[in-house]
Formats: sequence, C-alpha cells, structure tokens
Amino acid sequence: MASTTLQKLEKLDRRWVFLAMAIAVAAPLFFKLGLAPKTTPPIKAFYDYIEKLPPGSRVLCSFDYDPGSKAELNPMCVAILRHLMEKGHRPVIMTLWATAPALIERNMNQVCRDEFGKQYGVDYVYLGLKEGREAVMVAMGKSIRATFPNDFYGTPVDQIPLLNGVENYASFALLVNVSAGYPGTKEYVQYVTSRFAIPMLSGSSAVSVPEYSAYFQSGQLKGLLTGITGAAEYETLINKPGLALTSMDGQTMGHFVIIFFILFGNLLFFINRRGKLRA
Repeated sequence: MASTTLQKLEKLDRRWVFLAMAIAVAAPLFFKLGLAPKTTPPIKAFYDYIEKLPPGSRVLCSFDYDPGSKAELNPMCVAILRHLMEKGHRPVIMTLWATAPALIERNMNQVCRDEFGKQYGVDYVYLGLKEGREAVMVAMGKSIRATFPNDFYGTPVDQIPLLNGVENYASFALLVNVSAGYPGTKEYVQYVTSRFAIPMLSGSSAVSVPEYSAYFQSGQLKGLLTGITGAAEYETLINKPGLALTSMDGQTMGHFVIIFFILFGNLLFFINRRGKLRA
C-alpha cells in the first residue's frame, strides 16, 4: 500500500507543483514575513552618503527607466525619495527616458506630497523629460536653466524658489541616477562625474551590476543599489519596508518550494528504485 502511494507521488501531476509555487509567491502579499536581508557594502555606502549630507542639500535625481523595468526599479526610486525627504534634502527630479515621466510623477506625488506633505517648488521640483541623451548631460554642466527653461508643468524655472541660483552641476551636492540601461549610469560616469566633479550614487537593474560594480570599486560611484535585492536592503536600512521587501519574501518562499520539490522528488526516486530492486 505504502509502495503504491510512493509510486503515485513520483508521478504527481505537475499542476500541483505550479499551484504550490503560486501560493508561496503570493502569500507574502497578504502575510508579511519580515525577512531582513543582510546589508552589502555598496548598499551601505549608498545609504551612508545620503545620511552624511547636510540637511537641505539640493540633490539632482535622474530616474531613467520605463514601465518594463518598473517591477525592479520602482521600489528603488520610491525608497530613495523617502530617504531624501526623511533627511530634509531637496530633490530636483528629471528623466532622460521618454516613457518615464508619468511613472516618475506618480512616485514623486506619492512620497513628497502625500506622505511627507512637502511643498512643490520649495522642497522638491520635477523638471520632467529632456530628449538628447548624452548631449543633455553635457549641456546641464554648462547651464541647467538653459537646458530646462520650464519644469514638467510649464512653469519657468526663474519662478521656482528651489531653483534660485542653480546654474549647473556645481549647484548640487549629489547626483542620484536610477537606470535601466541607455542612457543612464554608464553615460553619467563617462560624461559627467569626472568632468564636472559631482559625486554620484546609482541604482540599477540586476543585469547591469557586473558592469557598474567596477565603477563603485574605482570610486566613480559612491554607492550602488543592485536590483530588487539591493532595494530590499535599502528599505531595511531606512526602516521603511516597501514593495522590495515584500517581493524578496515572495522570492524567498518560491526558492523554498523549489528546494523542497527537488529534495522530495529525489527521495521518492531512490525509495522507489530500492523497492523495485528488492522485488
């Protein structure tokens, strides 16, 4: 009887495996596990650099990603804005990706306006999209006011208090870039950081980490967030759990299910094979 049951389990319909995986991945959306990831040096350096900035620092944020990379990079963007707001810094936000403006505006309003009650134009500004890729990066080194004569809503920059006295990169304490590819972190490092002497932090998708890690190790990047794992570590550091930590819970549970079925399948295989040899 037991042997028959084990033989049936060995031929378990794979749809039960899919169902178990779906439950494992979806359950953390409703029941938080609170699994805190171990902090790695690039994420700690990213966090420490923002912590050490004087309160009220102007920070240029270039969020360059699209809806296709939203699942991985949007939690990172939200966490960065929360950290900047928490420390009293003043982000000037922009993007070089044509598909990003609405996505970035939603994050900005959610964090800066709704969560922290900050005043637009005084505590944060959204310059919106500027086409031109590397040409825009270099042009901002000469004159940000000429590159972005109006903000995202059409207001002349001369009428925005936060931008009073802003001329170029020298007007900012830090450049933060969240990048899904081109143009993004690689181009800012090549055309901006050394040429205009502005420190830079980067957040990127996991596939770009091998390339960008060299920039961090050489000191060209002061900190580096790496994919959804890096975003989860960062959320833990700023003590504001968000979608990244929830995603990591689901991913961890999915890994447990995979490991369980691998061990269970191999155990059944060896038990049934020994039974056949004895018979």
